[in-house]
Amino acid sequence: MILSTSLGTPERAPPRGALPPAAAVPPRTPSNGGFTFAEQPELEAPDARIIWCAEFDPATLRVTASPADPGDPDRLEGEALMPWLTVVADQAGEHAVLSDGWHRIRLDIDGGSLGAGETVFLQYHIAGIASAETKILPLRRLLDLCRHRRFSSSLYPPDRRTDRWLLTLRVHDAVRAGASQREIAQVLFGDAGDSVGAAMRSDSLRSRVRRLVKDGREMAAGKYRMLMWTPRKP
Repeated sequence: MILSTSLGTPERAPPRGALPPAAAVPPRTPSNGGFTFAEQPELEAPDARIIWCAEFDPATLRVTASPADPGDPDRLEGEALMPWLTVVADQAGEHAVLSDGWHRIRLDIDGGSLGAGETVFLQYHIAGIASAETKILPLRRLLDLCRHRRFSSSLYPPDRRTDRWLLTLRVHDAVRAGASQREIAQVLFGDAGDSVGAAMRSDSLRSRVRRLVKDGREMAAGKYRMLMWTPRKP
C-alpha cells in the first residue's frame, strides 16, 4: 500500500477480482512503507492483501496482457484467477497480487488487464542475468497456479529466518511497551526468580538480547524492506 499524509488517505483496494477506476497512486516516500494501496490495519495477516511496490519486491513479475483467441493453448482464462486476485490501478497500469493468505505472487500489468477477468495472452518481461534470477521462481509459481488452480507448497519452501524475524518483532514490541532487557530475557529465554538474574549475568544472553533490540530498531526504521531482496530457492 502507499500511505501519504500530504495527499490524504488513498482508497482501500476493492474486493478480490474487482477493478477500480484508474486513479493516481500517491508517490512513494520513506514514511509510507512502499505499498501500492492502503490495507486495513486491523485485518489478520491471512486476510490482508499487501501489494509491495516493485522497487521493494524484486520478485514482481512485469507482464502485458493481450486479448487471446479462445482456442489458443497459451491463453489464460482470467476468471480462473479471480478467487485469489486483488488489483489496483494507476496511470502506469494494474498492480496485482494473487494470494490465498499464505502464498503470494506479485504482478505489474503494464498493458491490458487481468482485473477484467477476460481471456488473455500473457507476455513476461524478463531480461538480464541477475535480474532474471529473481523472476524465475515467481514465474514457475504463476504457471503452476494457472495449470492446477492451487498454490503448490513445494514452490514455497519454509524460510529458516522466520523464527528469528518473529523473535525480533516480539522484542521490539516489548521495548516499545517499556520492558527492560532483563524482563525480555525472563519472558523469552529464562525461568522466573533468581535463575533469571543469574542468566542475565551471562555475557552470551546479554549480547543476544542486545542484538535483538538493535535488530528490532533497525527493522522498524526501514531495514524490513531489505528482507525481500534475499535470494530464495525452491
